[in-house]
Amino acid sequence: MEGSIIALNVGQADFLSWQGKEISSAINKKPSQGPLYLSNLQFEGDVQADTVHHGGPDKAVCVYSHAHYPYWENGLGMSLVVPSFGENLTVEGLTEKEVCIGDIYRLGEALVQVSQPRQPCFKVAAKLNQPLMVKYIQDTSYSGYYLRVLKEGIVRPEDKLVIEKKHQGGITVEFVNRITYIDKENREGLTLLANLVELAEGWRSAMKKRLETLPGQNL
Repeated sequence: MEGSIIALNVGQADFLSWQGKEISSAINKKPSQGPLYLSNLQFEGDVQADTVHHGGPDKAVCVYSHAHYPYWENGLGMSLVVPSFGENLTVEGLTEKEVCIGDIYRLGEALVQVSQPRQPCFKVAAKLNQPLMVKYIQDTSYSGYYLRVLKEGIVRPEDKLVIEKKHQGGITVEFVNRITYIDKENREGLTLLANLVELAEGWRSAMKKRLETLPGQNL
């Protein structure tokens, strides 16, 4: 199980226009032509304009499957240039249906682990000028996902994400999205996610809080 890198993308903060306002964002990333060092926080040359909601060890690398691009181009009626979703890695395959929380991959010299889905925000809508984009992503589960870095190292544009260890829990990124946005009162699913230690802490905490609002549920 592996995915070739179509583009290795980084970017600096600039401004987007959204609903009459100028917002700071680093979503307008560009493909790198050469190797980049991946630390436990980010690729060299990459920044997060909003460090409250973006970045940190559990969100060091954002991955998006190029398999979704034709779907969006057809549905939105527009051509999309990589990386249209602000991802660090645009990859072949490795969709949310295939990739599981806790899966460990070799990425060039680095070792990375799937930590959580990407939670779509209004900046994707602003970049694509599609007001309902957040809902579209939630409905389809074409969210992309984040990686935490277990071992730092150099990553080259020609490298691949190669599976090193498949997580035995088998909880896909798509499943996390479904429980989060669609099947919101699924006690069994919420309990699985609340206790999945490889899932980012913020996401686990949200699942625990949701469980507490359901009658008769004890962790």
